[in-house]
Amino acid sequence: MAHHNELGDLGEQLAAEYLQAKGYAILERNYRFQKAEIDIIARHNNQLICVEVKTRNSDFFGDPQEFVTPGKVKLLVKAMDAYVTENDIDLESRFDIIAVLKNKTTETISHYENAFYHF
Repeated sequence: MAHHNELGDLGEQLAAEYLQAKGYAILERNYRFQKAEIDIIARHNNQLICVEVKTRNSDFFGDPQEFVTPGKVKLLVKAMDAYVTENDIDLESRFDIIAVLKNKTTETISHYENAFYHF
């Protein structure tokens, strides 16, 4: 497996553990719908939360959350709608980004709630 894939998998695992420690219930990981993949679907405070995880080993080229494009947002919204429909869920949905910076000396997790409203 390529190093960037391993880093991405590690970032998703760290994000899931972070969310669980904050009381989130992880319902699904790597949910796929058509061309979209939702990294984590969780439930917290009676909300359904779509979490996009962005992991980098450096912020040299920018913060990880800055790499979530409007096109990616559109795909995630479509996938979340499919998940809600498939599972007959009647909860308010929220879209978060978790940015993970992970290298030999640094491990930082930043959680941006309602992140898509900032586009």
